[in-house]
Amino acid sequence: MNIFRNTILGPKISESLSSVLPVTGIVILLLSTIVPVPAEMFLAFIIGAVMLIVGMGLFTLGAEVAMTPMGQYVGSRMTKTRNIWIIIFVSLFVGTMITVSEPDLQVLADQVSSIPSMTLIWSVAIGVGLLLVVAMLRILLRIRLKYLLLLFYVGLFILAAFVPNNFLAVAFDSGGVTTGPMTVPFIMALGVGVASIRSDDGAGGDSFGLVALCSIGPIAAVMILGIFNDVDAVAQTDYSIALSNSSRDIISLFLRMIPHYAAEVAMAIGPIVIFFLIFRAVSGGRGTKGLGKILVGVAYTYVGLILFLTGVNVGFMPVGNHLGRELAASSFRWIIVPLGMIMGYFIVAAEPAVHVLTKQVEDVTSGAIPGKVLSLTLSIGVAASIGIAMVRVLTGLSLMWVIVPGYAIALVLSFVVPDIFTSIAFDSGGVASGPMTATFLLPFAVGACTAVGGNVVTDAFGVVALVAMTPLIAIQVLGLVYKLKSVKHHEEPASEVVEEAEVSGLESSADEDIIDL
Repeated sequence: MNIFRNTILGPKISESLSSVLPVTGIVILLLSTIVPVPAEMFLAFIIGAVMLIVGMGLFTLGAEVAMTPMGQYVGSRMTKTRNIWIIIFVSLFVGTMITVSEPDLQVLADQVSSIPSMTLIWSVAIGVGLLLVVAMLRILLRIRLKYLLLLFYVGLFILAAFVPNNFLAVAFDSGGVTTGPMTVPFIMALGVGVASIRSDDGAGGDSFGLVALCSIGPIAAVMILGIFNDVDAVAQTDYSIALSNSSRDIISLFLRMIPHYAAEVAMAIGPIVIFFLIFRAVSGGRGTKGLGKILVGVAYTYVGLILFLTGVNVGFMPVGNHLGRELAASSFRWIIVPLGMIMGYFIVAAEPAVHVLTKQVEDVTSGAIPGKVLSLTLSIGVAASIGIAMVRVLTGLSLMWVIVPGYAIALVLSFVVPDIFTSIAFDSGGVASGPMTATFLLPFAVGACTAVGGNVVTDAFGVVALVAMTPLIAIQVLGLVYKLKSVKHHEEPASEVVEEAEVSGLESSADEDIIDL
């Protein structure tokens, strides 16, 4: 068992340590110098950081051992039936149920008054389910992703003209928060499983893009609810937690919150595992072979997510809000722009689903797109988005003045760069805007907006939407660089090199997982 931990879990903890330490160090430096905090809040942040590191290590191991193989198995087996109605039903059911179980969706429901929480949750979940059906059919019918993205985003912006202004930011934020750490690994693996039965050169590129399309469903659902209901979006502005001067009480606070997040994560993982076990039995799974490994991986995922969510919600959220409020209230309030960019650059590396994305990109492309290059590009994109978000907080600039040209640039680039980069770019938007953004950067923006007397709903909200948007441009620019370099050196086009690697990567990884199960 010790050898197992040293060879499998050890590298994951090390990886999460390198991801979380930079942003933790920056925050500790700020709290120790220009933005002092009560000692109990500082201690809570340190405990939260430790839980974050261990939790993310366990989660990434669990996603690799269990969630990804489960998704690939379901995707491959349901596609091999060649029954279009089975594919539609399974996709709709999986997309809806996973979204209903996503912990971040409850956070979204709390931001909207006058609409019952379950009405909003089920509307968003059905939106994700329907778009997952579209995404699956796109892979099977070999429809290029960029045409669907153009159609749906043009439709969204036409719809946005009829949505109340204070509802727009919440709607666009919803696209990021509902594709969280539970949804992304399984949905991305579904795409790999479905694409693995194809033998054409474009199969690998088409395995991506599911998260991209699924992110559109929540935006449309919340917009439609805003149009047909006389409602207001309300903002969460109180991020304080009950702390005392006793270290024992602070530890007790974490211990009290663990059961709450344990129940949330059980609600998230439970339906997926039950569905997989039933699907595996119905589709002729081979007895117990490979099942033990899957269940161990599920346990890693479960414990990891509990630790991660407890750490960021109890330890990081109050500190993020306090930092934003104190910095924006100072005489040098514009410092929140560069500081926000620096924190955004490092925080994206601590998003659990980002590790899943970069590993899957490396696996499917057999290293043709290095994970480190992808991570660096994502960090640059998110840094830019947080800079823009802080400018919005200070100036009151409308979100639409940023979102519309941003998506227009991204959609134009999709007709210039290799398709694989477009698919990865639009997937990365939903992946980058995860729980770290919602529990640290959003409270940071809310605190800053409150300090400057802005409208939290229209000026602070939209952070998640911007984090989801800028990677679309950054990664496609990376694709353009790849393309120009290959032309300059008279090499085989980058798209063809990637596509060749995709086919071999898809076949080997998917076949391996199906044999194991």
